[in-house]
Amino acid sequence: MAALLRRYGVGARWYDVLSGERWVYAAGREAGIRLLDPRPGDTVIDLGCGTGLNFAGLIAAVGPTGHVIGVDRSTDMLAVARHRVADAGWDDVVTLVEADAATLDPGTLRAANGGRAADAVFSTYALSVIPERDEAWRRVCAAVRPGGRAGIVDMQRPRGRWRLLEPLALLACATGGADIDAHPWRLLERDAAGPRGVARAERKGGHLVAVAAGLSPAVTA
Repeated sequence: MAALLRRYGVGARWYDVLSGERWVYAAGREAGIRLLDPRPGDTVIDLGCGTGLNFAGLIAAVGPTGHVIGVDRSTDMLAVARHRVADAGWDDVVTLVEADAATLDPGTLRAANGGRAADAVFSTYALSVIPERDEAWRRVCAAVRPGGRAGIVDMQRPRGRWRLLEPLALLACATGGADIDAHPWRLLERDAAGPRGVARAERKGGHLVAVAAGLSPAVTA
């Protein structure tokens, strides 16, 4: 984990440019937010928020009365996120929390939300980087209210004509410390509940997978 943090620390300033966000990975974020369907006034935890690339989409959904809590372990990534928030004037809508997801105290997230549980959790391209992803998932779900929702966006090996991108995808994963075969959305499929079932979308030849669902009361606050 220390080596991974050093990589993100060195590359945080250039992450948005070098990560393939514009050409590939933004499509997964957009699909995930649509499936999560946050409502005006909701509080959404952005687990592994990095430089804050989800913030614009989430804030557009929750509006000025909503709240986004960005959680990341990397001081350098959060520094970039903090500049993004300040430049966009989101200081009243976004709270940043520096914490290791695998040892995260759910109470810290409730405290960041005025003592209340969040309405939803969203995580993009982060759980595949965390070796202790099951523990991280359990802890963040414990900060979501009963009946709340969750969304996960992550990667798998592309199919069809998009298989030509597999070497680049594997290189990107190796650079960032992600496991392309982790399929962390299975955590949500396991813990899903509610009448709406599990919503799923794939982009870029199945390379990007977005899943959203209501959470079982057994895993929430």
